Amino acid sequence: MTLLPIGAAQAQGTGPARAAAPGDSTPPPLTDGYGLTQVGTATGTATNFVITVTTPQVAGRHHIKIILPSDYDANPDKRYPVLYFLHGAGDDPVNQTYPALLKSKSMITVIPDGGLRGWHANWRDQNTAAGAQNWETFNINQVIPFVDANLRTVATKQGRAVAGVSMGGFGAFHYGQDHPELFSQVASFSGDIDLSVDSMDLRLAVVASLTNAAGALCGNIFGNCNGPYGPTVSSDALFGSPYPVFNVDWKWNQIDPSRHMDKLKGIGISIYVGNGNGNPLEAEFWLEGASKHVRDNLNALGMPYYFADYGNGSKWGPNCNGGHNGYCWAQDLEDFIPRLEQAFASS
Repeated sequence: MTLLPIGAAQAQGTGPARAAAPGDSTPPPLTDGYGLTQVGTATGTATNFVITVTTPQVAGRHHIKIILPSDYDANPDKRYPVLYFLHGAGDDPVNQTYPALLKSKSMITVIPDGGLRGWHANWRDQNTAAGAQNWETFNINQVIPFVDANLRTVATKQGRAVAGVSMGGFGAFHYGQDHPELFSQVASFSGDIDLSVDSMDLRLAVVASLTNAAGALCGNIFGNCNGPYGPTVSSDALFGSPYPVFNVDWKWNQIDPSRHMDKLKGIGISIYVGNGNGNPLEAEFWLEGASKHVRDNLNALGMPYYFADYGNGSKWGPNCNGGHNGYCWAQDLEDFIPRLEQAFASS
């Protein structure tokens, strides 16, 4: 898939620069476009707000959270690089309140919707009870040019990064590999970045999110697989058959980030993971193995990367126990954001 062409003005990130009146704390007005239609009223403040959009590419209404630097209005000639931050399964952009994202003063953060179990990807089967599920088209072909058209962005590869937690970690690596011309940095925080047969446990957990299947592993990764993930769909709906028989799982192998790390050459790569305290019933136990598979593949390719395995979390951050949770991801971001800001500044 290729990015839809955008006009020269939007490509330079010359969207409307709102000059806020003193004391104005309302979200800035944004203009519809690129297939996105805003519905309802934006909520939040001038620098931390949420819009709701509809698009033919994905059924339903979807939130996009935007965090602007505190000096955005005070410096109308200044442009900012953008971090696209992808949330995990069963979550929503509204809930992404990590302090490190909120206090950055040198970049814009955009948190688009990826669905409760949309996997930030275009589903192979668009004719399920879930309706249209073109999440990659939504985020790449619509959200990015929409943001560039409305905000003062550095709308170049050097001015964009993509990162995510859990399901969003897969999305970040998938987008980086599919669109290396768009991103200069990718990062995974406890991400599902190995969906090969080497991590069949994670592949089947993804399937469980589609079929609303019960099970200890699925429950630990996604919270409750009988929860509100939407209507039950086929195990084949996302990437075709997941079972490694006679190459029927070719699509899974095609999108599996771990086997295609060469596509990220020239892009900064960061991987963060814990060890689940050695408990096989804790998702992080399996995700650590997946992350190590990716690390090994990077080593075999001779590619540079940043790898933080904080084990049981005892020396990582407050309340981090090495598990699959926001306490650990908050500390991941405390470490990652300054590194990202430095990379943006140096480019």
